[in-house]
Amino acid sequence: MNESSPSSLGGITLCFYGAGSMAEAILRGLIDAKLTNPSNVTVMNRQNAERLLQLQRQYGVIPAATDASKEDALRTSDVIILGMKPKDSANALISLKPLLRPDQLVVSLIAGLTIDTIQQLLGRPQPVVRTMPNTSSTIGLGATGICFSDAVTPEHRELALTMFNAVGLVAVVDEPLIAAVNGVSGSGPAYVYYLMEAMIDAGVKLGLTREAALQLTVQTVKGAAEMVQSTGENPGDLRRKVTSPNGTTEAAILTLDRFSFQEGMNQAIVRCVERANEMGEAIRDEAIKAQQA
Repeated sequence: MNESSPSSLGGITLCFYGAGSMAEAILRGLIDAKLTNPSNVTVMNRQNAERLLQLQRQYGVIPAATDASKEDALRTSDVIILGMKPKDSANALISLKPLLRPDQLVVSLIAGLTIDTIQQLLGRPQPVVRTMPNTSSTIGLGATGICFSDAVTPEHRELALTMFNAVGLVAVVDEPLIAAVNGVSGSGPAYVYYLMEAMIDAGVKLGLTREAALQLTVQTVKGAAEMVQSTGENPGDLRRKVTSPNGTTEAAILTLDRFSFQEGMNQAIVRCVERANEMGEAIRDEAIKAQQA
């Protein structure tokens, strides 16, 4: 995790518009990294006031549960982080349009929502940062793809990079590649958790206690990731080093090949990317309908 001083964001005020798991991962990461004071962070959502109070109790952030407090937060915050559900984003941006100042930075966490659609709904070239983080940002080990609209100033860019560097690794990419980031790392933790579920279940079926199978699986996954990072070696090379001819590991790998493990993973990531693009198209269509209404 990158080192950040408590004053890294200074007095910059943040408003999380949407308070789901991804928004919580980012705000928790920022606060745990002491990048900002909780009193500079406001959280709001469409209607779940209890969720906002939960975040206030846990992190000390400011809840905006009334229409007046929501409007005030959106008008006055320096950075608006969009974390609502994709299906709600078009209407949310339309309601945001009359409240925004030209200098406010809009940061999107929403899969499929393009910069062009955001600016179309806002009706002007607002400074927009589009990101695709993952939930490992909660513990400072996130992986985030990030791109910028033309209206983003060098100061805005530095601010966004500071925010996401504080919660993990950041890769600046061209916007068309954000969907690929979504497929590889945005949804990536779920693939690893799914693999871990299978490993644990297999261990239990073979006689291990669930606790022992869990501990062994967690340490194995953690150790394998650390080996790739610390050695700098290609994962394929590391795999081949531990796969002796006619040995136990080779037998396991050949079985995975027989079940098209690698092809299945590739197709899963491709489908994730396709779904992100489908969601983006749906948001764009909703934006057109909303503007015509």
